[in-house]
Amino acid sequence: MDFNDQLQQLASKIAKMRDIIQTEEAAKMAFVAPFINILGYDIFNPMEVVPEFVCDVGMKKGEKVDYAIMKDDIPIMLIECKPIGGSLSVESAAQLFRYFSVTKARIGIITDGINYRLFTDLDQPNIMDSRPFLEFNIVENREAYIGELKKLSKSLFNLDDIITSAGDLKYTREIKKILRRELTEPSEDMVKLIAGQVYPGMKTQKVIQQFTDIFKRAFQQFINDNINERLKSAMVATSVSITTEPTATQQEQPNQHPARTEEKDIVTTAEEIEGFYIVKSILRNVVNPNRITMRDTQSYCGILLDDNNRRPICRLHFNRDKKYVGIFDGTKNETRHQLAHLDDIYQYSEQLRATVASYDAVPESTAGSETGESVSIA
Repeated sequence: MDFNDQLQQLASKIAKMRDIIQTEEAAKMAFVAPFINILGYDIFNPMEVVPEFVCDVGMKKGEKVDYAIMKDDIPIMLIECKPIGGSLSVESAAQLFRYFSVTKARIGIITDGINYRLFTDLDQPNIMDSRPFLEFNIVENREAYIGELKKLSKSLFNLDDIITSAGDLKYTREIKKILRRELTEPSEDMVKLIAGQVYPGMKTQKVIQQFTDIFKRAFQQFINDNINERLKSAMVATSVSITTEPTATQQEQPNQHPARTEEKDIVTTAEEIEGFYIVKSILRNVVNPNRITMRDTQSYCGILLDDNNRRPICRLHFNRDKKYVGIFDGTKNETRHQLAHLDDIYQYSEQLRATVASYDAVPESTAGSETGESVSIA
């Protein structure tokens, strides 16, 4: 079971049990300990995980942090647990804040087993920041941070990479907050800055108020225009890379240009286009995205490597009430997985990457015959 599947399994368990977990200790054992195991650390090995980690600080003796993740006998991450729904502020985790400054750990985590807040020391060395660089709810939005969570795992842990990524995440997050606030309630400083570049007159209070309303409308129109432009660009790009599958009759008559004659009977939907781009985004780290192409048919939308039928990556079965993604293994067998939302495709990132890797590992001339028809429904 890969990393994504393990997180999905834990999220399902939490969703079922969260209402019956009443104590902090129960949340630690049922939710937090399994999360640590998913990261690859053995919760029962004190050389990797130390529960109730003690580190006396000044006059404070015998205080404990719930878990310390160890490497070479040195703590690399400290985890403070709270009851479900409890405060996850720095003020509520005084031990963690103090321990951070006297150990070599650079990652501090506050969690109730469902919500996680991750901290480091970007503002001042050896002093835990007051604001997290990453926040996520393991049940609701973990998919967006799968890549960041993997960096914390035992097999991939690299402190320099994590700290660099933490800075990007934290400051991007803060800038997005500012932009969101300015979009809805522009500050006077922002309005003056913009008005000063387009209005030569005196910036009286009446002018500032007028430009506040103009700024909000202009900002919203700018965002809408950019969204529409991106959608148009996506449609144009897709029209170039999407081809249509010929029917069996047309395959026997290659001179009749089957893609053109059948194109009017095939409608490529917005969901299929979005699914295609999700797959491309998943694979962009392992293969040139230009090698990923789409061929739409009347029954499914196929995504191929190198526009080659012998190298199917997956099929999007969206022409029905229930949506499925069909993923191919190394023997060209397709396994279908039902999707509640298009973002569920991200749960199968490892399988998609493995499929592409299997093709690149085998020369095309020996890649095998056309796609197999063995299908199982997951």
